[in-house]
Amino acid sequence: MSKRKIISIDEAKCNGCGLCLPNCPEGALQVIDGKVRLISDLFCDGLGACIGYCPEGAISVVEREAEPYDEPRVMASIVRQGANTIRAHLEHLESHGERGFLELALAYLKENGIPVPQGFPAKQAAACRAGCPEEPSSKPGAPSDLAAKGAVEAEPASALANWPVQLHLLSPMAPQFRGKDVLLSADCVAFAVGDFHRKFLAGRTLAIACPKLDDGKEVYVEKLAALIDHAQIRSLTVTIMQVPCCRGLLSLVQKAMANAHRTIPVRVVTVAIADGSVLAEEAIA
Repeated sequence: MSKRKIISIDEAKCNGCGLCLPNCPEGALQVIDGKVRLISDLFCDGLGACIGYCPEGAISVVEREAEPYDEPRVMASIVRQGANTIRAHLEHLESHGERGFLELALAYLKENGIPVPQGFPAKQAAACRAGCPEEPSSKPGAPSDLAAKGAVEAEPASALANWPVQLHLLSPMAPQFRGKDVLLSADCVAFAVGDFHRKFLAGRTLAIACPKLDDGKEVYVEKLAALIDHAQIRSLTVTIMQVPCCRGLLSLVQKAMANAHRTIPVRVVTVAIADGSVLAEEAIA
């Protein structure tokens, strides 16, 4: 087990009304002995869709040791509840930008011959934009029909392959990190480097953080170590600005490397504040 975000229920506040239950299509919640209980860590994705439906404010999201969320196992439970529950779950994943889990859910439906619920196809196409061979025009880098005809100039394609990207919000156990090359970027770098997507982001899974302004940076060390050990990432590229406070991000990475059991290649790129040019590159592992 490793630390991840998961819901917590304050038993003293919970009155067992059950209003949160319909808003957890994953089936992680049940009313037992007059109180709502989290029945399985495996079913809770930690996104907190149930929070806004608790009139007593008894539900919150915490970070603690928990079994990794298991999307295929969740889907096995959800499909038994019918099309409306399947659609609610897919829309829940999509609205939180959990494209990796969404793709796993859609793959489960396809493998088991279960149709995607009516009303979801357009969102389905958007969700698998990066990997649907039957929709080549929607792949990153593909020009629009108008651009292909020369009517307008095609805009540079985004290389972003995951969401969320803020280090506090992302889960190291998310499928999009497993075995991938990861880019950890200081918040300001993308605004300083004009071709940030092409130069740094393409082919990598992104996490961003500010070592000066972000709170709870000890959590960052734990998450980075989990990416190395549990997500088994292949490499880590760290991009920072030419300012002293940005070196704090490198310090967090070094602490995570010291705590991790695996060793991976780590490259640090320092960017100029004046023009976004690369001032220095160094390998630290």
